[in-house]
Amino acid sequence: MVKKRIIVTGGLGFIGSNLIELLLKKKFQVINIDKITYSSNFYNTREYRNNKKYKFIKCDINNKKKLQKIFNTFKPSGIFNLAAETHVDRSIDGPENFIKSNILGVFNLLEVFKKYSKKNSKTKLIHISTDEVYGDVLKGRSNENYTYKPSSPYAASKASSDHLVYSYVRTYKIPAIVTNCSNNYGPKQHPEKLIPKLIHNIINNKKLPIYGKGKNSREWIHVKDHCEALIKIYEKGKIGNFYNIGSNKNEINLKISKMLINIAKTKIKIGKNVKIAFVKDRPGHDVRYALNSNKLINELKWKPKTNFKDGLEKTFDWYLDNLNYYSSINLKNAIKRIGLKK
Repeated sequence: MVKKRIIVTGGLGFIGSNLIELLLKKKFQVINIDKITYSSNFYNTREYRNNKKYKFIKCDINNKKKLQKIFNTFKPSGIFNLAAETHVDRSIDGPENFIKSNILGVFNLLEVFKKYSKKNSKTKLIHISTDEVYGDVLKGRSNENYTYKPSSPYAASKASSDHLVYSYVRTYKIPAIVTNCSNNYGPKQHPEKLIPKLIHNIINNKKLPIYGKGKNSREWIHVKDHCEALIKIYEKGKIGNFYNIGSNKNEINLKISKMLINIAKTKIKIGKNVKIAFVKDRPGHDVRYALNSNKLINELKWKPKTNFKDGLEKTFDWYLDNLNYYSSINLKNAIKRIGLKK
């Protein structure tokens, strides 16, 4: 039996494409809307592009008229909003796109959803955000009541979008939920991000650039665990609530680099240039992110399943088995050093 119809915004991206894959496996119908930017990739949806339960529509969430038509045509019972600019370094180089997509885009999506949900009261909007809105968490772990203190234009734009969503819940009574997730890793991630960049450089005999002294600490979750959590929140989460999604496992960047080198040694011949190279730190670089996900674990009975070392190995295998992925993106922009004050 076919389940409900779902819209995923930003579904050509890393998390969005993995979420769609899981939704289809769970027998949902999925409409993927994406405006197609540098980080959008049709390679990510190749396994299910001909699935009868899947449809792609090119659309920017700032296009209210087109968005409204899509909502009214397909009448979704759920919307997962993953349409966003997400790279901190790019937000340092050029914040404007982050304001347009992450703030104005969410505003326009909310305006359309506000009107749509009045006539379709059983629908839900799940707005996907980040742990970076909390800023540096030097001790302990940030729960859902932790103060927002974003450090980068990217994090500030996501914090703004979270506040917008909550304000629409309070003022207009829209049925929406906000999720804040830790760093994701896994298949289909653009190599501008740490783990896929390191994997690309190892495979291609290049240096492994690490900011500062490599001691920045991040909480890591496999993308498939994140997607399972999102569906659980859609099905069982409370309207108007915020949910942190994390693994409770932190690692410093230097250790991750060494782990990936060791994994690579068991699979390929390592080139002479594969060495850790410390580079100038990016401005405003947070030292540590760490989430308290007890609310999600206790209330909705979710927990992450993927061991970090196993997840890293499977991720390395995916890129090794999908070398054509690299030809589907602009590697020059992915590998180039950005995120420096001008």
